[in-house]
Amino acid sequence: PLIEEKMQAFLEEEYQNGVKEMTTAEICKMIGKHLGEDSFLYWAYKNDISVVVPGIMDGAVGSQIWLFTQKHNDFKLNMAGDADLLSGYIFKAEKSGAFMIGGGISKHHTLWWNQYREGLDYAFYITTAQEFDGSLSGALVREAISWGKVTQKAKQSTLHAEVTTILPFIYAALVSKLQN
Repeated sequence: PLIEEKMQAFLEEEYQNGVKEMTTAEICKMIGKHLGEDSFLYWAYKNDISVVVPGIMDGAVGSQIWLFTQKHNDFKLNMAGDADLLSGYIFKAEKSGAFMIGGGISKHHTLWWNQYREGLDYAFYITTAQEFDGSLSGALVREAISWGKVTQKAKQSTLHAEVTTILPFIYAALVSKLQN
């Protein structure tokens, strides 16, 4: 109910302002604009950082977008606009890196786009998935190197850990290093 209530109101506000088409990056900024300081999307919005969600339709937010289009059939989700945004970043980048938490579509999307610039220069994976089942989530960096999605000379590592237990330690170490 909360996501439905909020998303419908956010989308309706944009629609009433003449917005008939949005990318997932624009939707994330719209959501971030309305959230508090304890939200990742709020800080992305505040710092004009684009957040692209390639699998947005697979979940509560996507369901709300679909429901909104049932009332406003001229409203469109523009996934090609996200591709334009990503290609702009990729083709202009001197270096490219990714900190990938988990796997699935987000990991694949990041790796896929970076193959167009001869691969990531930096790659750090945190995953609980194992390589033996053949899933992308469990694939190690060497698999991405074999496809040209990570460069041969990339600084890279895979950490097999449960992210909610390890991420606070990584964050604390980064903050400590930045302060020194």
